[in-house]
Amino acid sequence: MASRVIAIDGPSASGKSSTARAVAQELGFSHLDSGALYRGVTLVAQREAARTPALAVESLDTIGAETVLRAAEDRGLRLLPDGTGFAVYLEGEPADDQIRSPEVTARVSAVSAIPVVREWVNSHLRSMVRAGSDVVVDGRDIGTVVFPDADLKIFLTASPETRAGRRISQRGGAQDPDRLREETAALAARDHADSTRAVAPLRRAADAIDLDTTALTFEEQVNRIVALARERFVGRG
Repeated sequence: MASRVIAIDGPSASGKSSTARAVAQELGFSHLDSGALYRGVTLVAQREAARTPALAVESLDTIGAETVLRAAEDRGLRLLPDGTGFAVYLEGEPADDQIRSPEVTARVSAVSAIPVVREWVNSHLRSMVRAGSDVVVDGRDIGTVVFPDADLKIFLTASPETRAGRRISQRGGAQDPDRLREETAALAARDHADSTRAVAPLRRAADAIDLDTTALTFEEQVNRIVALARERFVGRG
């Protein structure tokens, strides 16, 4: 039986990763986090730059990126099954803690915008599905570029104010009016940048199902996607 793929796309702070993880758990699928692999490449780039000062992470060109990708292959950067999802391994050891560092977070956007890096990551993501895994994948171009033939595509969103409030809560901050306005403006700018960038812009797939979660609880949005998936997969095992 062919692997089943659920693609969840959406803007920043729309809850894609947490939702994808919960949906995968409910369905018995694996959560495939595309962002984790980009973070892994960024971590390798940092380590290579420490050894080669001329290799600046913030201004990698195609040649520099290819050098980093060869190092990633040599160091065994990969996703391996881990519970209900996949974990990043580097040099044979789990690297999830390292890829979530502030230093990686600050540079991953620049690294992930490089075309050869995206091609490398997309190839690895597709290989997980060819290996037979049923997956829920989240990102910004999953349903349009990475898995255009996904069985179910969801475009997850919420109002900028709602997303801003959720982002502030995740950080443990108080949702005072000034902070909420600042975060809302920052997300609006990020939305514009993501949807207009030349490489892998944020776009809704033509056959994606819109799910506005502004007025939904987390449990409600997960349940709606699970219900859509079960309806779509009836008769497929």
